[in-house]
Amino acid sequence: MSDDLLFLVAAAAGLALCYRLWVWAMDARAAANRIARETCSRAVVQMLDDTVAFAGFRLARNERGVRRLLRTYTFDYTRDGFERRRGFIVLSGAAIEAVGLADDVH
Repeated sequence: MSDDLLFLVAAAAGLALCYRLWVWAMDARAAANRIARETCSRAVVQMLDDTVAFAGFRLARNERGVRRLLRTYTFDYTRDGFERRRGFIVLSGAAIEAVGLADDVH
């Protein structure tokens, strides 16, 4: 009987961890969407598709040598309504590490 109880406790803890990871991921995506909209607004360009796409993550060290997870998101925008360009956002938690828009190529 105690093995069954131990299994249930472990399963509940695993589900709680999965749920917390999912919430963190959704919070980061919401922050990236907000940042992309603000970036496009400041640059006077139109954000396309109205959302960001998760492009990947990596571990990096900050100035103090502490490891942190960096998430990269991409989004599309247009300056003229015809040409699609790509922007990016790199987040460390909810903090902005980098934001960029594609350079104009003529």
